[in-house]
Amino acid sequence: MNPNMPLRGLIYFAQQYEGLVTAGVNSIYGEKRIPLPTPEYVVFYNGTDPMADTVELYLSDSYAEGRGSGCLECRCRVLNINCGHNGELVKRCRRLWEYSEFVSEVNEWICKGKDREEAIQLAIDYCIEHDILKNIMVKQRTEVLHMLLTEFDEKKYKRIVYNEGYEDGEQAGYSKGFGLGRSSLLEEKVQKKLQCGKDIARIAEELEEEQDVIAEIAGRIRRQ
Repeated sequence: MNPNMPLRGLIYFAQQYEGLVTAGVNSIYGEKRIPLPTPEYVVFYNGTDPMADTVELYLSDSYAEGRGSGCLECRCRVLNINCGHNGELVKRCRRLWEYSEFVSEVNEWICKGKDREEAIQLAIDYCIEHDILKNIMVKQRTEVLHMLLTEFDEKKYKRIVYNEGYEDGEQAGYSKGFGLGRSSLLEEKVQKKLQCGKDIARIAEELEEEQDVIAEIAGRIRRQ
């Protein structure tokens, strides 16, 4: 879950309000109050990390003084739509349920060792066969595949995670903090891939690490 969603939301809402003001007849510098639509900010979460049914994120969490400080706030309500979460909500919205099923199918194929593109292709086939988002999948299969592959740039994600780990390590003390932070993150990734049934060689390849490093981490996890 991205903790910067409130900041992203603030930027988005500001752009929308700016567009409304620009297109309207009233000036922002005038004496008449400009009516604005009341914002509601909801994000649907379908990631693989464990998360409660509902989580609220606040822009002020990013301030030095913490939540509730400052004069500007943006609240983001995150709803987990993975299988087993927010069942009543998902049941009330067919499209939401279908999307949840599709993402679950993609994740299952990835856990079985398929790369992301093949997992998406197989999930699309499954959804068409079981009438899940069928009209979209049949008509716009190529667009769906392209969107999902370009939206998630794994190498870029790894660079971001690496850089964030580096920065955290610097703050705690370069040699010790960075080493421990990176080790913990790597161990977490290895554990998830082991749970998906992947072997040492494949995990090492996917994480771009030496096999002996992955084997040592895997051994430590199994002894826990």
